[in-house]
Amino acid sequence: RARPRVAGGDSVGAMKITITELDAGTRLDKLLVQLLPGLGRAGAKRLFSEGRVRVLGVGKSGAGRRASKGDVAAAGEVLEVDVEPTEASGAATPDPGAPLDVVLERDDLVVVNKPAGVPTAPLDPGERGTLANALVARYPEMAAIGFSPREPGLCHRLDTDTSGLVLAARTPAAFAALVAGLKEGRLDKRYLLICQIGDLPEMGSIEVPLAPHPKDKKRVYPCIHPRDVARYAPRPAATMYKRVRQVGLWELVEARAPRALRHQIRAHFASVGHPLAGDALYGGPAVEGLSRHALHAHHIGWGGSDAVPAFVVTSPLPADMAALVGEG
Repeated sequence: RARPRVAGGDSVGAMKITITELDAGTRLDKLLVQLLPGLGRAGAKRLFSEGRVRVLGVGKSGAGRRASKGDVAAAGEVLEVDVEPTEASGAATPDPGAPLDVVLERDDLVVVNKPAGVPTAPLDPGERGTLANALVARYPEMAAIGFSPREPGLCHRLDTDTSGLVLAARTPAAFAALVAGLKEGRLDKRYLLICQIGDLPEMGSIEVPLAPHPKDKKRVYPCIHPRDVARYAPRPAATMYKRVRQVGLWELVEARAPRALRHQIRAHFASVGHPLAGDALYGGPAVEGLSRHALHAHHIGWGGSDAVPAFVVTSPLPADMAALVGEG
């Protein structure tokens, strides 16, 4: 099928799109998503809401009019779309203003401390304020490294409300070595969590396979019963843990998940009746002064390889968690 003709626009970041007969009758927002797959529906919606899509050559002045997302394309119309290359491709946009707390910086990698509430990477093209935006602003070479253009250099991710250490590579060789080490369980990642004191043994392991939740895409589903394993085809997951200390109603626990899946630690502790403090998504108790789940990535260690020399980095408990159990 012939597509609309796309050309550069007169202004910086603008492109012009000439509508063909084949696309007449298509909503403009859907057409932009088809032409610029990296944009996504949310990105297209933002372009219209910010007035960055215009239909040219209409009106008394001939200057065109602002387009709305529900407008329908007409053959021969020319759209001018003010879109940056990073938005069109879906790549993380450099954002020097995004927070970046560098704990370790080397020529081959960096380790940064992510605050709770800051996303690791953008969900939508053009989104700013994430860790990925900050990384690619300070280390432009990361733009060509990573799992996708939205995750420059990132070897792994943390949930938005999980605080702590994140590892990013600055060279393709380091990225390949570290990601392979992560998959093989050779990257030593440790977390500190807080749950209520109960019958949790002082140390042990939780081995419950995890699957996407059948009714709630925000959660994962621990498949404890054999019929759930057969029905949902979960991925195997193991979390090892040991108690650090108990203070009042709470206990501080260190956990390791060598090949951590999405929400693994949160779902695993909930599955054994000890959801994390503040973790409403998995049934955790509300705690005054704690506005997120009590999980902090506090340790990353690498034993070294020919490609990447050894390192160990730690991060203390943030104030909101330390208020419950003392300093980490």
